[in-house]
Amino acid sequence: MSEQKRFVPFVSPETNMAEFTARALIIGLLMAVVLGAANAYLGLKAGMTIAATYPAAVIGMALLKLMKGTILEENFARTVGSIGESIAAGAIFTLPAFFIAGIWDPFFTPGHYAISTAIMVAGGILGIMFVALLRRVMVEDVELPFPESVAAAEIHKAGRNGTAGSKYLFSAMGIGAVIQMLGKFKLFAFSYDKVLHFGKGSILFRSPEVSPAYMGVGYIIGPRLAALNFSGGVIAWGLLAPIIAYFKYTAAGDTSMDTTDMLVQVWKDYVRPIAIGGMLVGAAYTLWKMRNSLITGIGRSVSDVKKAATGEVTEIRTEKDLSFTTILGGIGLTAVATFFIYNFFAQDIFAAFVATVVMIIAGFFFAAVSGYLVGIIGSSNNPISGLTLSTLVVAAVLMVALGMKGTQGVAAVLGVAAVVCVSAAVAGEMLQDLKAGHILGGTPWKMQLGDIIGVIIASAVMFIPLFILHEGDIKSGGMGFGGDALPAPQASLMAILSNGIVAGQMEWILIFTGMLMGVGFIMMNVKSPMLVSVGMYLPLGTTFAIFVGGLIKGIVERISAKHNFNDAQKSRVENVGILLAAGLIAGEALIGLLFAGFAFWEVPLLEIFKEPTFIISLAVLLFIAYLLVRIPIKNAGKPEDPASPSVPV
Repeated sequence: MSEQKRFVPFVSPETNMAEFTARALIIGLLMAVVLGAANAYLGLKAGMTIAATYPAAVIGMALLKLMKGTILEENFARTVGSIGESIAAGAIFTLPAFFIAGIWDPFFTPGHYAISTAIMVAGGILGIMFVALLRRVMVEDVELPFPESVAAAEIHKAGRNGTAGSKYLFSAMGIGAVIQMLGKFKLFAFSYDKVLHFGKGSILFRSPEVSPAYMGVGYIIGPRLAALNFSGGVIAWGLLAPIIAYFKYTAAGDTSMDTTDMLVQVWKDYVRPIAIGGMLVGAAYTLWKMRNSLITGIGRSVSDVKKAATGEVTEIRTEKDLSFTTILGGIGLTAVATFFIYNFFAQDIFAAFVATVVMIIAGFFFAAVSGYLVGIIGSSNNPISGLTLSTLVVAAVLMVALGMKGTQGVAAVLGVAAVVCVSAAVAGEMLQDLKAGHILGGTPWKMQLGDIIGVIIASAVMFIPLFILHEGDIKSGGMGFGGDALPAPQASLMAILSNGIVAGQMEWILIFTGMLMGVGFIMMNVKSPMLVSVGMYLPLGTTFAIFVGGLIKGIVERISAKHNFNDAQKSRVENVGILLAAGLIAGEALIGLLFAGFAFWEVPLLEIFKEPTFIISLAVLLFIAYLLVRIPIKNAGKPEDPASPSVPV
């Protein structure tokens, strides 16, 4: 093994180059907060987040090049900047569940802020400590391709030659922000609803929401996955809601409710629990398909811990992690912190101790799983919510076995799930960045220390955008978390499951029906039963807009094929398209947060039209489509031009 050819990074281990600098850290922390807030907005509304590694690489590179920064500073800033997305994922999948389950009402109090921050800090640091143990074996494993890490590293290399694409990202951010702002000023309607009557029955038609962010998401995930997501909306609104409404209300002669309100109420009360059953089966099926990867990942993790325990350390700069004693001390401190967190929820020392043990075991298990899956498929496709769901079910069963009931039992279950969720999300993102750093020649312990700082800052800030979005929606006439504007599907699922298992409030027949539906999807070889079920859970305007974005990506692919673009041209088209889509998402998200703040502070807004027409909305949709087709195709370049680094989807 010692005779194997040693990997040579882009910057050699012997090179003394600026890396962990104040400017790189500050840029990274700002990106962690901004990209984390943008992902929190997107996740609460659409149930998914976008990987922050790529936009963080582009933004950090653009800013540091202006300051004559080094490539290792860029790598460090990207590492710190992308960790905010994983904190956001852990936060949105779990924290709103405390409100939806009826435990935190109101959502904000100083105590809730403090406990939320403690959960995110504990989970984040735990994930980093576990990854520090796993790093060497995983980043050097030739069988793990780490597609997004390789792409991010290549972006940095290309940036040295002046081929950065930051202008597309920033331009699209401005366009997304302006469109969202004009919609808030009521220049155009965000959506159009119409009830279609067929005899005694009715179907609610809803247009795609005019949302640059949703269309950007659809563009990134592509036509096939966007169609799967929309198929869930078609099943929910075109099949289940009309049938249930007909037999429950129309056939029974109940005309007390408006037709639109009736269909929406049926969707909330009956269709969503069915969707939850499908999501459960989808999560289990995803983990089952990955069983060989999970087993292999855990085996390698245990082996790497043994190596670390024997004191196999190195003085080579590019192979130095945080010291083994520091790692064990970090795990010990976070274990003590989580014990106090769980005791705060459960008010039972033994139950808190059991929950802490479960959290440590599950946290290490899922940190290894998350890292290994990121190595295979990238963090964009990492099934964090499925991993968290597994932990939640185990924790709920244990709490019931220990005699925990009511609010305290539900809160303890959600607390365990929250820490593990943040830990797994941070572990996957951290390992992805460490692999990019491995390629570029970054120093592991500096990147790990930078991420610890990033976790603390992002955790301290992340509750604020959640609170502003939630309260802003309520003051605008919405329900906050769990409502139409902020459905928070994963958090809603966590709340319903924990209540159902611990407090016995689950609609078992609807859940079971949804599970059978999920089994049916699997038998029909549906690529992602989970995505279809999430589509059933989300509002139709959301899934429709994502589908439109996917169709636009399909049009770009067709045009590329028609022009016989070679691989290099296709790579350039792909890169520019994804930069534009990511910019549209970030632009809308940041303006969405701003206007949620206006609603929270009751700032009056300009209204251009009292009743805006949807004709202007159609023009906006066509403009976004033109933007996402024309600019990427225009930048395909010549066939003989060298290929640019591709961005995996």
